[in-house]
Amino acid sequence: MDNKTNPRANYWRAVREGVPGYSAVKGQERGVLIDNGGQNWRQIRNGPIAGLTPWILGLMLFAITAFYLYRGPVRLKESPSGITVKRWSLLERTLHWYTATLFILLAMTGLSLLFGRAALIPLLGLEGFSTYAGFAMVVHNYLGPLFAVGIFLEIMIWMKYNLPNRVDWEWFKKMGGLVGDEHPSAGRMNGGEKVWFWFIATVGVAVIVAGFILDFPNFGQTRSTMQNAHVTHVIGAVIWLSAALGHIYMGSLGTEGALEGMVKGQVSAEWAKQHHDLWYEEVKGQQEKEQEKPIPDTPQQTSI
Repeated sequence: MDNKTNPRANYWRAVREGVPGYSAVKGQERGVLIDNGGQNWRQIRNGPIAGLTPWILGLMLFAITAFYLYRGPVRLKESPSGITVKRWSLLERTLHWYTATLFILLAMTGLSLLFGRAALIPLLGLEGFSTYAGFAMVVHNYLGPLFAVGIFLEIMIWMKYNLPNRVDWEWFKKMGGLVGDEHPSAGRMNGGEKVWFWFIATVGVAVIVAGFILDFPNFGQTRSTMQNAHVTHVIGAVIWLSAALGHIYMGSLGTEGALEGMVKGQVSAEWAKQHHDLWYEEVKGQQEKEQEKPIPDTPQQTSI
């Protein structure tokens, strides 16, 4: 039996191991003929990531639907009297809807690129999907940095309202009033809103940083760095989108009167007392101090 190995096999084995050779082209990793890590990344991207992430989104949608059918929206215990409280300024609302719009566009383009081969090629064909994918990639890459600006501004503006305290622990112990009839006390931001804020400040920022690594590839990143950044970006973005579905639900269908605050800037006094009683008393006290007289808690008072 011949124990000699095939020299050509040894050669290509060395090539696939990423052993650098000589190249007249100058630059990082130019001497590597075949990057075997690319094949590993492709298998991860088209295998576990593309295969499991739809289940994450699907399970979240199922959980939200099941909870809505079981619990329904959190209704106001008292009918609105006409008294309103300013909750969000014009700047805060503009910033919120700016980032929300970009988030939706980035989610749509990102998911279509991730699942496009399986979901869109049968509908658009190869040429149609190729045209769409080129457009979606440009939109995604250009909107990403604009979205990052909005997120970092939100973190800077709302950081002071989202520092944890003991009131949050009591809020979580009572499950935010989602179970049972008793609604726990809360300041301007309740425990759930603070969790969402810090989720964005950690997972969201990680997704953004990974996106910048992918968006600007000519700053010394190796292929391995780009591949790891892509995996981090995709997994983090899907988790972010799943959590955002819960946030959107609670801010619209899940809580009566919540969406009105982010649209008009004002919420009813009854909503404020039920969901953010400590903040309501603080705002009311400030107004009474400024006016140097008590504010009547009656329908004649139209705004606080």
